[in-house]
Amino acid sequence: MITASIVSYHHRSSEIRKIMDCVLAAPVDKLFIIDHSSDDRLRELEEVSGRVRYIHSINRGYGAGHNIAIREAIELGATYHVVVNPDVYFENGVLERLVEYMDENEDVGQIMPKVYYPNGDLQCLCKLIPTPLDLLFKRFLPDFIIKKRIYKFQLRFTGYDKIMNVPYLSGCFMFFRISVLQEIGLFDERFFMYPEDIDITRRIHEKYKTIFFPGVFIIHAHAAASKTSFKMLKVHILNMIKYFNKWGWCFDSKRKRINKQVLKDLENMNGNHSNS
Repeated sequence: MITASIVSYHHRSSEIRKIMDCVLAAPVDKLFIIDHSSDDRLRELEEVSGRVRYIHSINRGYGAGHNIAIREAIELGATYHVVVNPDVYFENGVLERLVEYMDENEDVGQIMPKVYYPNGDLQCLCKLIPTPLDLLFKRFLPDFIIKKRIYKFQLRFTGYDKIMNVPYLSGCFMFFRISVLQEIGLFDERFFMYPEDIDITRRIHEKYKTIFFPGVFIIHAHAAASKTSFKMLKVHILNMIKYFNKWGWCFDSKRKRINKQVLKDLENMNGNHSNS
């Protein structure tokens, strides 16, 4: 059984329908629409298909919203659960290919496909576990100072053309193995928005593989709200502070160990790839 969830906050029905159509075209048994809007006008979307379940909820954050759906998915006995942003869409066959890979690799707890902007540019969403410089202070430094660091942090040297085990995968599309979430826990609801994907991926990565799979792709119309809205920038910073308070600022031994191993594995992979 495969389930999926979309968290909405004052989105237009037409926006949600686009990603709904993508999900419902795939073998998804139940699609949860978790609506954090002040009204429930999106309830009409439940009429689209008997596989759609609409839930109007108080807005406790992005991860908390998806947790509502994941808990119901666990009760239903789902094998996999897909978290998708409202601004994502994809062609037929994407979920089927990811399911196939997960079925064949039981040591994988999470998987993410290749991600493009609508104009066809690649989104570099495979990353190391971040330091405060990578997430907070980079915003206040000129690009030429941090360009080299970002190149490494976003693993751009890999070319994004091969399967990789990566400790930080984007929250825009998160394909989970339910049994793994039952073991390591769901989204940490202390984070209202932004670092919940970093947190859950690194928790999974400590025990299972968290895979970037370039064999299929999705389109993500990324708005980067925190770069254009002071309110969202404030939300971003406050939640990042919570993240580093949880895992450590300068002293995070797990981060250092995991990042070192990831870079070593990827550099070996690149060397073997170039020699083949």
